[in-house]
Amino acid sequence: MKTLKTVLSYVLIIGIAILIKLYVFSPIRVNGTSMDPTLNNGDIMILNEIGYYLNGLDRFDIVVINSNDEKIIKRVIGLPGEKVAYRNNKLYINDKEIYENFEHKDTKDFELSKVIPENYYFVVGDNRSNSKDSRSIGLINKKQIMGKARIVLYPFNRIGSVQ
Repeated sequence: MKTLKTVLSYVLIIGIAILIKLYVFSPIRVNGTSMDPTLNNGDIMILNEIGYYLNGLDRFDIVVINSNDEKIIKRVIGLPGEKVAYRNNKLYINDKEIYENFEHKDTKDFELSKVIPENYYFVVGDNRSNSKDSRSIGLINKKQIMGKARIVLYPFNRIGSVQ
């Protein structure tokens, strides 16, 4: 009986760990340079798959997106109901200048021709000249967003939260 309790305890712990890994947190590797200088190619991050369901998405969140069965990491810039433009390397939301409180590469002038519809987001990479993002692939449906990524786990000299 004691052995059965021990085995069941381990099975329960393993089951909970698997559920957490599948539905709450999982590792994600940065592939490419589109988020330089914030994230580097090969960085391993924690993907929070449930947090944004509870707290929603905010401007400047870093998210993982399923784009044609490829996982890409981008930054949320435009929210539903907003109009987005970049002029002279400055972000404008609904014609008001918005300060971007993170480092990014220069952004060529761009203007979204319409207001972002409900359940869609405008995302870009921090390496603006080398990023496949909403400027080229279009708006991102909320259903494509797998979760938020804020914590770098590897390499160890970069461990911690990112802006």
